[in-house]
Amino acid sequence: MSDPQLYTIGWICAITTEYTAACQFLDKEHSLPTRVAANDSNGYTLGEMAGHNVVIAVLPRGEYGLSSAASVAANMLDSFPNLRVGLMVGIGGGAPTSKNDIRLGDIVVSSPKDQTGGVYQYDFGKTIQGRKFQPTASLNQPPAVVLTAMSVLESRYEAEGHHIEEDIAAVFKRRPKLTKRYSRPNQLSDRLYRPHAIHPHDEEGDCEELCGTARADLVQREDRGDSEDNPAIHYGTIASANQLMKDAKIRDALAKEKGILCFEMEAAGLMNRFPCLVVRGICDYSDSHKNKGWQGYAAMTATAYAKDLLARMVPMFAR
Repeated sequence: MSDPQLYTIGWICAITTEYTAACQFLDKEHSLPTRVAANDSNGYTLGEMAGHNVVIAVLPRGEYGLSSAASVAANMLDSFPNLRVGLMVGIGGGAPTSKNDIRLGDIVVSSPKDQTGGVYQYDFGKTIQGRKFQPTASLNQPPAVVLTAMSVLESRYEAEGHHIEEDIAAVFKRRPKLTKRYSRPNQLSDRLYRPHAIHPHDEEGDCEELCGTARADLVQREDRGDSEDNPAIHYGTIASANQLMKDAKIRDALAKEKGILCFEMEAAGLMNRFPCLVVRGICDYSDSHKNKGWQGYAAMTATAYAKDLLARMVPMFAR
């Protein structure tokens, strides 16, 4: 059994897909903890990743949102008292603009800006009324050691590119069963619809069938060149609320007004209790055309980035 005192990195996932991806990137899996806090209902996977002792937890099945994430984080901190760094790693919906060419499979990393700490919590109800967006809380930024590692990694990627695809391929070599669900989908399925093109309500069929591929309905984007990183990494503000963003017009308004790059539902629940870096692989465009086809690959790209980030941090030892 593993001593909870020895773990310094807390890693939280919202759904099983993210949890599966995270566990595959462990260099070594440890045994279960010798003990946890009396009221801790979390399930944990412990192990070593890039030289760090890491504890990974996932939200209970069927539970989503800020309060569920906050509960998991609180339990983790009670059971593992020496955690120094928090990571919230998984999938999110992108907010592409003419300035930020965000595509499916890309990675968005929360980065402090304009006193947001990298995560912007907003009230969805107020979002619709008057189209003025008011933050509902002031959220803490990640620890300085994480932000420093981010700067180092960003510089390295700019000069040398990244090896995220190679790292994912290494996982599939060890776990071929994951290949079908977690590999990169066909690039033709990466379609960005214009805001006026809305997926039919209560229809779960393929967008190509139901919404078509008319040029007037799609944003035309050039293929990325050989010299460009693919997937690309974007640094900036992630928006977090208790409801799923499925409205392209509101998405675009928030992206324009607040510089939002990505939408998700859990991170704001952690930031004041357990200041985390949030890493999101983009699986959809925060509009009505949501589907699960890119979720597995997006979870893998986010996890590969997070592991590379840990590799830039000197391992911390528990007091």
